[in-house]
Amino acid sequence: MPAASPRPPRTHSGNRRDEAARLAVLHAADDLLAEHGFGALTVEAIARRAGVAKQTIYRWWPSKVEILLDTLIEDSEKRLPIPAEQPTAESIRGYLRAFARFLTRDPAGKVMLALIAQAQHDPATAESFQQRYLGPRRDRERDMLTRAIDAGEIAPRLGPDATMDALVGPLVYCALTGSAIPRGLIGALVDDLLRPRSIASA
Repeated sequence: MPAASPRPPRTHSGNRRDEAARLAVLHAADDLLAEHGFGALTVEAIARRAGVAKQTIYRWWPSKVEILLDTLIEDSEKRLPIPAEQPTAESIRGYLRAFARFLTRDPAGKVMLALIAQAQHDPATAESFQQRYLGPRRDRERDMLTRAIDAGEIAPRLGPDATMDALVGPLVYCALTGSAIPRGLIGALVDDLLRPRSIASA
């Protein structure tokens, strides 16, 4: 009787048990990063906190960076959505305020800052971060600005990408350096860089 062929490794099937384990891993990574920082975060520690086997994690993610990216992507979609309605200067201002809160108060904001820091000296992290998170999000931010421009709501001094860099850059810098985001900064950035209709027509 021929020997039975080995069973192939189980992949993420999307059933309820797998989804529960996946979410447990994402939450564990998020919590451990907030508690101990990126350098002390290990797949072994994530597995222990999530109550899953280390092999299960490696079957679904090649590294802790990819786990954190999944956490960031999902949390951003829930807690930092890009406005879907017709954008105005006020809705963009609201998005920037939400972004500032996300960076400074939300555990997922710590994930973003940790990945930004890691990307500075790890090309693989920088590439994955750009492809999976920054690039797709910037596409939607660019569309938000472009639609506001086309509707005559704003008249930026710069192109859409440079405008977004100038709007979010000071907020990220403050968060990375542990500085408080000055009161009135977002309003000043919006008024100066976007030149909302009431200002542009004055």
